[in-house]
This record gives sequence, structure tokens and C-alpha cells, in this order.
Amino acid sequence: MIRIGILGEIGAGKTYVANNFGYPVFNADLEVSKIYKKNKKIFYSLNKKLPKHITAFPIDKKQITNAILKKDSNLKKILTVVHKEIRKKMNLFLKKNKNKKIIVLDIPLLLENKIHNKKDILVFVDSSPKKINSRLKKRPNFNKKLFNKFKKIQFKTAYKKRKAQFIIKNKFTKKSVTNGVKDILNVIL
Repeated sequence: MIRIGILGEIGAGKTYVANNFGYPVFNADLEVSKIYKKNKKIFYSLNKKLPKHITAFPIDKKQITNAILKKDSNLKKILTVVHKEIRKKMNLFLKKNKNKKIIVLDIPLLLENKIHNKKDILVFVDSSPKKINSRLKKRPNFNKKLFNKFKKIQFKTAYKKRKAQFIIKNKFTKKSVTNGVKDILNVIL
């Protein structure tokens, strides 16, 4: 099985690129949303660590946002709890798809949390900062302060680019992504 890890800045189009490979994708953001809505065990763990902020189940993203904005250390507490569960979900995904030729890992903080393997093929999604910013501002509930907190815990762009074996220039057109994905698949298959 070939594992492809997707890297890039917040809002660079990593999920769009991941889905364009045409192979099973593990989307960590989607899994986190499900955890907040359905996993009472995670709620109790977060409630125990952040009783003033995480107060109701299912967990509303506003509770998470408020906790993170209130105190820097709260983000680390949340990530510690949530990432354990994400690793479990990823391992189930890998088992379920063990006979697939390729799987794609769309996991923010893939490098930062050491979720990747040395054999993984890393693809950096490179997008113009101007386009990223204009796209982020259009997102419902976009919060600049929250965005900056997440930026602080990420590795620098230059480092992620160096770690990647491939770079896809995402011009936010189907053609730019499709061609980039096709070029990568031609090399690795």
C-alpha cells in the first residue's frame, strides 16, 4: 500500500487535492467533527480537562473555539485528547483499506504530530497566500485569532515544502489540481 500524506497551509485546498487522487481518503477534520457530535467518552475527557468551556454534549465548535481563545494551553489539552482518538480512527481506516493500492491521509499537523511514516509520499499543496486569505475570509465562522493560534503550532511552510517529495501548485482551478495529481500518480505507479 502506498500512503500519500497531504501537507499545506490552512485553506490551501488540501482536502480538495486529497479527494482528486481517486483513492480512499482519511479526512481528519471530518473525523474530528464526528467525534465532537457522537463520542461521549471524548466529551467527558475534554469536560474534565476544561470544565468551564466544554459543558454540553454534543460538543459545539463554539465551545472549542472559546476554550482555545481563552488560554493558549487549552489548545494543547484539546489536541492531546482528540489526536489519540484520531490515531485510532486512522488505524481502523488503514486496516479497512489494507488491500488498496493507494490511500491518502488528509491530516492537519501530520508532520507536527508525527503521524506519518518515513515511507509515506508527502505532497505539499502550494497556493498563493492572497488566494488563501480571500478564501478563508469567505468561510462561515472564520476567526482570525483562532487561525493565528493554529498557525503558531504548525511547522513553517519552507520546512513542509522541503519534507515533501512532490508539490502541487493549486491555482484553485480543477485543471491545476487534476494535472498535478496525474503527474504524481504517473511517477509513483
